[in-house]
Amino acid sequence: MRLGERVRFLRTDKGYSQERLASLSAIHVTYLSSLERGRRNPSLTVLHAIASSLGYTLAELFEGV
Repeated sequence: MRLGERVRFLRTDKGYSQERLASLSAIHVTYLSSLERGRRNPSLTVLHAIASSLGYTLAELFEGV
């Protein structure tokens, strides 16, 4: 599984829309959308914000990637 697919899986598993996760992570929704489609290479800071917003650690975010 690719990182963007993993983020999408965890987001939908929590029942979050892209808009909600982007808002919680303090990133733009189009950036999140691009990340989920594999068109962006996010920084560790962004990945940490996404993981935290979903209630996961960075290590858990990368499981299976």
